[in-house]
Amino acid sequence: MKPARLAVLAIALVTGGLAAFLMSGDDKPPAPVMTAAPPPPPVLPTTDVLVAAAELPMGQSLQVADLRWQPWPDQAITPGYITRTNQPKGLEDITGSIARSGFLAGEPIRPQKLARPDGGFMAAILPAGMRAVAIVTDTRGSSSAGGFILPNDHVDLIRTYRDEEAMQAGGTETQVSETILTDIRVLAVGQIVQEKNGSNVVTGETATLALTPAQAEIVTLAQKVGQLSLSLRSLADAGRTPDAAPEIRADAGVTVVRFGVSKQQSRR
Repeated sequence: MKPARLAVLAIALVTGGLAAFLMSGDDKPPAPVMTAAPPPPPVLPTTDVLVAAAELPMGQSLQVADLRWQPWPDQAITPGYITRTNQPKGLEDITGSIARSGFLAGEPIRPQKLARPDGGFMAAILPAGMRAVAIVTDTRGSSSAGGFILPNDHVDLIRTYRDEEAMQAGGTETQVSETILTDIRVLAVGQIVQEKNGSNVVTGETATLALTPAQAEIVTLAQKVGQLSLSLRSLADAGRTPDAAPEIRADAGVTVVRFGVSKQQSRR
């Protein structure tokens, strides 16, 4: 073999070996990056607050098993809460009270939503200054929106009666219907004071309403001289006054009473 070819072969071998040597070397792994551990979350100061141990329906008499102390962040405590600091015997003091409205499990107990069992249940849930008046309804629901009026709904009261003067003048029987009260809260239907087990229809022979003393007089008189029906109001309309007064027949003189104020409408 010629010397030139031997030289080229030697150079190729040396180059290949050098390349193999360079490729066989392992790269060193990157150095790990050291990160500081996050600081622990701050510990918020808490105070034991008396809460409902389970869901408590309206009207339930509270027992020891229905209540418990639960840590509560100090920043979220309001003056209405019962704390172990201010009332160490709060659990014992509240036992036996009646829930004027329902409590959710874990909801703080507030004295404003409780009543002492010194009187009847209806008197306990009745707002101050109001009167509970029961009116007769049709068990088929014909005078109570088909039975879909439930406790705590708001209704309008409609009185239907015979217009004796119009009958004498025209010689035919005349029936008049007018709204006498609006936005009245229903306390109970029959003896049911709240919706149970998801029921959406309640029927009963009476509906108990929350009325002012003046409204109670109006309703009591209206039952004597006519028939009362309940008109269910939308939840969006609760607390709103009607935009327009009820339509009055042009040929009849009637007395319209709204919010305890009566107004005589003359014949037209």
